[in-house]
Amino acid sequence: MKAWPEPVERVAAVLRGHAVDARLEEFEEGTSTAAAAAAALGCEAAEIVKTLVFVCDGLPVLALLPGDRRADAAKLATAAAARAVRVARPEEVFAVTGFEPGAVSPFPVPQASKILLERELLLHQTVWVGAGTSRHLAGLSPIDLVRLTGAELADLAER
Repeated sequence: MKAWPEPVERVAAVLRGHAVDARLEEFEEGTSTAAAAAAALGCEAAEIVKTLVFVCDGLPVLALLPGDRRADAAKLATAAAARAVRVARPEEVFAVTGFEPGAVSPFPVPQASKILLERELLLHQTVWVGAGTSRHLAGLSPIDLVRLTGAELADLAER
């Protein structure tokens, strides 16, 4: 059995612990952007999940969006019931998630006060999330992603 780097093993442990049917992949070229991940996998960028960290009224909130979409700050504020929303700084991303920017997995992230998922992600059979390093991705059903993260469905993307 392959030994994964520690951040990837954290992700794999969650998948195993919840008996999720998932595929964990490693890519030599790296997949730190949605476009790079989609190219490596041979899928659409919409099937890649961007895990973004925002600070909403001082609390860390994860926003899970399709790789081909941008977060809409006003929609995010509404979904998070927050007045002030800003993108987390790199050091805040690491402090909240335990993962480096460009390698953030949406689980396990116990420090997040809330996790929001753009409902468009439910349209796909499989979505791909960061799996702990910029070279690792995990493919799973969007329903399993919601179950693992406890995410609330929301309208988060710019139109």
